[in-house]
Amino acid sequence: VQLMESGGGLVQAGGSLKLSCEASGSISDITIMGWFRQAPGNPQELVASITTGGTTYTADSVKDRFTISKDNAMNTMYLQMDSLTLDDTAVYYCVAGPYSDWYKWWGQGTQVTVSS
Repeated sequence: VQLMESGGGLVQAGGSLKLSCEASGSISDITIMGWFRQAPGNPQELVASITTGGTTYTADSVKDRFTISKDNAMNTMYLQMDSLTLDDTAVYYCVAGPYSDWYKWWGQGTQVTVSS
């Protein structure tokens, strides 16, 4: 499975961005996808995840501001990010895998920078 993120960039605080992650290869092996982020000096943080059945998880730090979604085929996943703050600045990674090993595949990451 290969994962390709897009949609990162520079945005002012309070603005919005929408990240996309396109999966290719053996996508039938994917049962859960998600987004991690990592800011300099900080550990990786699970931001949100979504299963093939549509069950979602969103971290408390972004709840009510970020929304995860996917297409029916589970080959494209999205992260709508609204009301962005400086603390959201990080590299965002798309992650996918089967339930037994759902951090199995990682994308290259896309930079999100929020400016004041």
